[in-house]
Amino acid sequence: MATITGRTSRSIGATVRQVTKSNFPAAIHQIKTDIEAADFVAVSTRKTGDSSASSASSSHHRPWRRILPIDTPETAYLKSKLAAGSFELLQFAVCPFSIRGSKVIALPYNFHLFPRDELSLGMPSYRFSCQTPFLSSMAREGFDFNACVYDGISYLSRVQESKARERNPSSSPSLHPFSSSQTASSVADSIFKERIKWRINHWRNAFKASTQEKDGSLAQTLRKLILGGEVYGSRPGMSIDICNEKQMHLVFEVVNQISDDLVVPIYIPHKFEGQPEAVRVVLAGSEDDKKELLAEIQDLEDEQNLKLRGFRQVIDLISSSHKTVVSHNCLHDFTFIHEKFLGPLPATLPEFMCSLRLLFDNVIDLNHLLKEIGPLGKGKNIPGALSYLRRQFFLPMELQVPRHDPQGSSSSHGKNVLSIAFLFSKLNRLLKTAPSGRTEPIEDFANIFHTASMTLLEPGDDDNDDDADAGLPMIDTAKRVGTDDILFLWGFRGATSAAELKARLFRIHPVFSKEFDVRIVDKTCAIAVFRNSGSAEALLKDITSVENLSGAFREMVVEGLRAARYDAYEKVCKIGLWEGDLADSLEVAMADSTEDSSYSLSGANTNEIHWNREMMIDLNEL
Repeated sequence: MATITGRTSRSIGATVRQVTKSNFPAAIHQIKTDIEAADFVAVSTRKTGDSSASSASSSHHRPWRRILPIDTPETAYLKSKLAAGSFELLQFAVCPFSIRGSKVIALPYNFHLFPRDELSLGMPSYRFSCQTPFLSSMAREGFDFNACVYDGISYLSRVQESKARERNPSSSPSLHPFSSSQTASSVADSIFKERIKWRINHWRNAFKASTQEKDGSLAQTLRKLILGGEVYGSRPGMSIDICNEKQMHLVFEVVNQISDDLVVPIYIPHKFEGQPEAVRVVLAGSEDDKKELLAEIQDLEDEQNLKLRGFRQVIDLISSSHKTVVSHNCLHDFTFIHEKFLGPLPATLPEFMCSLRLLFDNVIDLNHLLKEIGPLGKGKNIPGALSYLRRQFFLPMELQVPRHDPQGSSSSHGKNVLSIAFLFSKLNRLLKTAPSGRTEPIEDFANIFHTASMTLLEPGDDDNDDDADAGLPMIDTAKRVGTDDILFLWGFRGATSAAELKARLFRIHPVFSKEFDVRIVDKTCAIAVFRNSGSAEALLKDITSVENLSGAFREMVVEGLRAARYDAYEKVCKIGLWEGDLADSLEVAMADSTEDSSYSLSGANTNEIHWNREMMIDLNEL
């Protein structure tokens, strides 16, 4: 058993069970037990790319496509939606864990995935994109890409599974007939049910009588032929032919109403078409025999489902457990989870949140939790947050991993999930013991996703804490800025950095004589953020009436300076103008007449962003 006391993710030496296609069937049974016994479930993913990538070479050289401080929750969701549809999951770490006083009992798994069409269904084999920094980082950690392709666990989403069952219906017997839209019972249904009930009772009574009589073999054979008796394994049974789904459900209803609880109905689909063909009624010899029969059929169902669903079976286990799920960056992780394991992402953030709640009851975002707990919001990554907690608070806790996996002893894959579980446990304890009297239950922080990205370092990554500073007077980075105080600027010539552009703008217009901030978004576009309400509207009005301008500002406008409100940027994200530079996309959005292009600055439509200069991009970094 590995024990870690107050360490960061880099020094965590506990073993994470590595799971591939070859040992997946055995792991699925164990993780089911672990999830049921746990208090929480932490998850962590490794992808081929992400909208939150901080590398300047990411996002197909369109750095504005990553989530930035200028993004509202809605635009951040649209960017995450784009990433989830473009990139692929290669690893999915799951850690059921419990908090027992000062101990965190963790049972981590790291599943290696690959979307292989193993069942020749045409799903989920498709193209996906890769970002080189992500693959390079995994390669440095010793990730075996060959093993991923050949031994990675495949999967189908719920939508894909539904389509697969339509194309290739199962011919396996089942205890759970598929649901259908039930209509009101008719007289014909009542007659059908009474006839089936008479047949089952007559068959059951006759069979019991035959076992008590000492008839010859010929008499028993004749009775079997007359009653229509069969055997299911070594147990007596009787098949009831059905014509449709409704009759199937009526037979199950009749059997469940029979007082003799040793009778078991089993749905038998057509061997080739998968449509309802018969319900086989089986008579168990005893309660123990019935339990054994039910277990046999359930094992057959589970084997078939596991083959079809693949890794999604783990997601379904977490969902059905109703345990609180903890992640370090929920917006990124759960858009991927929805896209890969549930179905295509909805068009809007509210629809996504509603859909996700159908899968998970409570999801806690460590990003949001850290932002809510005072100075912890300054932590740039999980190791930094753990280090800050260790310095500022006396929270002695031990992370214990009771199970040792020899196959994972030399692997660092998936250890981030342990850091997530450990940090969450410390924050949970801090909330309960806060000297300020703040004792909010952890559930109060559920289902709130923070849009900003917090870097989670993998073991071996550089843990730089450099804070790039442009040396300019800035608007307070912690300020909540209304979107009506923001303008996108492009068409400026000669400025290659935010500092240079701000120096050119300084005092050339009255709004630039007051407090404002300028940052570069990509090589074509910058964003101006104003402290004073109305400054953005005044500047935009003057840019569009060049005949009233003079001096250096008029010269910049004549040379091509353009501006757009935040509404134009929202439209770019909404209609998916991702491929061009931001300036070009804004031009297209403003010229598009399919929607209202007035871009009103009405306060009723105002959103807030969390302005944070640390995430912005400088042209010198491109």
